[in-house]
Amino acid sequence: MDDYDASDRDILNFMNVGIIREIYDGENAHEVFENELERALEARLSCIVIEPTKLGDETARWISVGNCLHKTAVLSGFGSILSSIAWPEKMFFSLPLSGVSFFCAGLYAVSWQSDPCCKYQVETDPRNLEKLPLHTLTSSSPIVLVRKDDTRRIVLHTAITLIAVAFCAFRIYKSFKTV
Repeated sequence: MDDYDASDRDILNFMNVGIIREIYDGENAHEVFENELERALEARLSCIVIEPTKLGDETARWISVGNCLHKTAVLSGFGSILSSIAWPEKMFFSLPLSGVSFFCAGLYAVSWQSDPCCKYQVETDPRNLEKLPLHTLTSSSPIVLVRKDDTRRIVLHTAITLIAVAFCAFRIYKSFKTV
C-alpha cells in the first residue's frame, strides 16, 4: 500500500494522528510546513509525524532544549536543597545552585511553558513507532511527536525551585539577622 488512501486517513483519524507531509508546492514550502505543524499542535493531536527533515530537526531540538531546562531546574534545585541540609553553615554550594534552578525554571516558564510544542515529546521507542502507519511516508526518518501531560513536571520543577530559593532566602536572612 504505497498510496495514501481513504483507509489510511480513517486509521489516522481514529488514532488522532497528524502527518506533516514533505510536499514542495512552491518556494515557501517551509512556511507551509510550519503552519501545518502549528495547526496540528493547536488541534492537540495525540501524535504528530513530521516528514520534512529541517522542520523535524528544529522541533526536536526545541523540545530537547526545553527538557534540558526542566532537568537542570530540578537537579540544581534538588542539589541546592541537599547542600543546604548537608552544610547549613555554608552557602557557597546552595546559593549558586538555587540561582541556576531559578533561572532555568524562569526561562522555561517564559519561553516554553506557553508553547503548545512543550506538551509533546519525541517518540524513539521502536515498539510504539511500529504501531503507527509510517509505511505511507516518503521520508525514511520522520520525527514522531507524542502528546504528554506535562502538569506534573511543571509542578515538580516549580516546587523544587521555590523550596530551594526559600531555603537560601531564609539562610541569607538568618545570616544578616545575626550580624
